[in-house]
Amino acid sequence: LYKFYFLMWCPKHCFLLTRNVQASQRAIALIAEMIHTASLVHDDIIDDASSRRGKHTVNKIWGEKKAVLAGDLILSAASIALARIGNTTVISILTQVIEDLVRGEFLQLGSKENENERFAHYLEKTFKKTASLIANSCKAVSVLGCPDPAVHEIAYQYGKNVGIAFQLIGGVLDFTSCSEQMGKPTSADLKLGLATGPSYLHFPEMNAMIMRRFGSPGGVDRALQYVLQSDGVQQTTYLAQRYCHKAVNASYSFQRWCSQETN
Repeated sequence: LYKFYFLMWCPKHCFLLTRNVQASQRAIALIAEMIHTASLVHDDIIDDASSRRGKHTVNKIWGEKKAVLAGDLILSAASIALARIGNTTVISILTQVIEDLVRGEFLQLGSKENENERFAHYLEKTFKKTASLIANSCKAVSVLGCPDPAVHEIAYQYGKNVGIAFQLIGGVLDFTSCSEQMGKPTSADLKLGLATGPSYLHFPEMNAMIMRRFGSPGGVDRALQYVLQSDGVQQTTYLAQRYCHKAVNASYSFQRWCSQETN
């Protein structure tokens, strides 16, 4: 994925080679990682999370106030690095990522009353909180390497579809992966009151539980059982595969563009 951030190609010959990466293109990857890291620090505060990847979170160690400032500091460093690139189009593209992250967090705080709109709401939130970062980072790198808007759109679509697939599979793993200590599904998202892909392909009983954010006594355990008894995990995995196929098709489009340029 990071190699695609770089779009490591020489405009004349379209070779995907590391030596052809511009310093500004490498900077985009660094900026994307800083934005991502800052969003995780702030997410942990909002979710009141005490651990991430088996380690204590910043807010757990230093408290919420310092964690907020730490996330802000990382974002400011990303903004400085972005300004140094000096390309107004790229600046506009990546500042859109920050706006999307905030809007995605607001979407996550709520849920649609109409159950028919909830999955679309979830996908929109998924795009803004995850896929926008990957899509716009890929697009920004392509802008620095090629003037053709067609390539920019290909890069954007690749990142968008990879990002949505990534998040869908993350939701699946919340139900299917096992903790070494617990020996059973972690259900981390459910415990945070968050409904992910498999939760929306559900039994009718899940409707009220989603609106209550699984907060009733025994709600998390019941929701877990409902999902595992349904085909939600399988259907979400299938949907993720469809998005992966779209990403692959975007990469084929890029290859065709390269062939046209070299002929």
